[in-house]
Amino acid sequence: MLDEYAAEKFAESINLMVPWYLLASYAYYKEDEPILSDSFFDEMGKTMLAVWDDIEHIHKHHIKKDDLRAGTFLGEYPSRIPDALQSLKNQKKK
Repeated sequence: MLDEYAAEKFAESINLMVPWYLLASYAYYKEDEPILSDSFFDEMGKTMLAVWDDIEHIHKHHIKKDDLRAGTFLGEYPSRIPDALQSLKNQKKK
């Protein structure tokens, strides 16, 4: 799991929670290969909800507050998510 790595990225910028939320959701729901633990994902959603108005990201509109409250994502993914997820997996293999 990439919990620690993701936490380091969030410490750099809360805005990075948006792509990580989408990447983790895609990995879990579409590929059945989670990259984050369930508990970390749940905490990320709660944190995002708490700081929602402070987050700025090009793909923020894909995520709804109800998604964060429910701890799931059933929306549409930006087209770059599958390739970005593969790139992340390749990077972490090294």
